[in-house]
Amino acid sequence: SSIRQDLPPGLSELVARAMARERGQRLQRIEQLRLEMRPFCKRRLAGLLLVSGCSATKPRRVNDVCAIFDEKPDWLDDAQSSYQKWGVPVPIQLAVIHQESGFEADSRPPRGTFLWIFPGSRPSSAYGYGQILDATWDRYVETSGSFFSDRDDFADVTDFIGWYGSIGERKYGIPKTDPYAFYLAYHEGHAGYVRGSYKRNSKLLAT
Repeated sequence: SSIRQDLPPGLSELVARAMARERGQRLQRIEQLRLEMRPFCKRRLAGLLLVSGCSATKPRRVNDVCAIFDEKPDWLDDAQSSYQKWGVPVPIQLAVIHQESGFEADSRPPRGTFLWIFPGSRPSSAYGYGQILDATWDRYVETSGSFFSDRDDFADVTDFIGWYGSIGERKYGIPKTDPYAFYLAYHEGHAGYVRGSYKRNSKLLAT
């Protein structure tokens, strides 16, 4: 780069080595993540989890985990931080975001129509990467103390997904490492999952 060209030869070489080492470490983490994903891909969410293997712009290749993290290395750090804090695996975090918003930061449910032609209201208050409802997000903010968090911020949403999964396992016995059960509970809500509301949703069961 032009910055390295302006440095003394010895220092320029050190900078180049440091940058190469940092990129190598990131690639190792991505490869480790791909290995961790293999068991998940054998489950019913296999197609969904193929997405697994900070900017508000959508990744160019949303179905390739290496491409996503190579384009947005901060996202890998964010997802791993959430995993270390809450224990929800990175592949499940990405699968939820892929299914809910397709990695669109400001995604909302489409509006209905009024009298067949006029724009109507939206079916819910879901918003952001995780399509999180207003009331659910408010509960997360209040209990976690994340008062400056936003639903269109990738780091905040991965933390939310971890928080939500942690509650599901602790209070309702929903394994946070089971991708299929996790997503059903995420979509239907913890209480809805326990009641079995997903059993009446054939489209959801086919996910």
